[in-house]
Amino acid sequence: MTITHLPVLLKEVVDLLSPKEGGTCVDATIGLGGHAEVLLEKVGQKGRVVGIDRDDEALKRTAARLHDDRLILRKGSFSDMAGLLRAEGIQEVDGILLDLGVSMMQLRDLQRGFSFTASERLDMRMDREQAVSAWDVVNTYSEKELVRILREYGEEYRAARIVRWIAEARSNKTIDTCDELAALVERSIGRSGRTHPATRTFQALRIEVNREMAELKTVLQEALGVLKTGGRICVISYHSLEDRIVKNFIRDNAKNKVLTMLVKKPVTPGIEEIRANPSSRSAKLRGAEKL
Repeated sequence: MTITHLPVLLKEVVDLLSPKEGGTCVDATIGLGGHAEVLLEKVGQKGRVVGIDRDDEALKRTAARLHDDRLILRKGSFSDMAGLLRAEGIQEVDGILLDLGVSMMQLRDLQRGFSFTASERLDMRMDREQAVSAWDVVNTYSEKELVRILREYGEEYRAARIVRWIAEARSNKTIDTCDELAALVERSIGRSGRTHPATRTFQALRIEVNREMAELKTVLQEALGVLKTGGRICVISYHSLEDRIVKNFIRDNAKNKVLTMLVKKPVTPGIEEIRANPSSRSAKLRGAEKL
């Protein structure tokens, strides 16, 4: 599978993160390494970039593509960032980047179970070694818990109706594949417009499976402990739940004189970038500097 990787808001990230010659940066969601590749250029021969990801395949591809001694790749959740850095003898860093999007590699690999159209088992695990998958959530969680997940993580106002259909369907047989679930959601609430009716449901399931909200809250606190004074953190989010957490984190720490806000409003992609990479259209970049 050949994937053309287009890092989102690349110039804007570099401008905001402002990596210095000889510095140490962390790309805590390295994916296929598009941002990290440019960060390596900016930190120069005496600098280094630490890349973290939960996805073994992403780490393997990035190692093969970049093949750079200044790039330290480690598998793990970004919420474990401080521990992963300490294991490398790194106590403080100059910059941290979090790109919270699902990579094209994961979306296009139908066996990963992220896609509406996949006739593959419901999965959605970023770390394929973890136990709980989307199949487990859909088939074993209580109706009450499923409604909460869809409402909280998918902001799906029709959650109760969707879950009633899921409960009825799974009482006869397990719901096994992505396209099976997508078709079920579509039958339960109908279809209008270009957006697939299962979009919010799939988002909610992915967030639950990978504990994305809890992970984000943890890594933001971890960042405060490992950033040097004058160090910067940049976060690219793709939906309102993530952006709200990042915005509130920066605002609260700015009030407490721990961080200074680098942009008052989130930076978003321009028309040309959206045309070249439609998946970037919902991206919002925020940044802060440690005081």
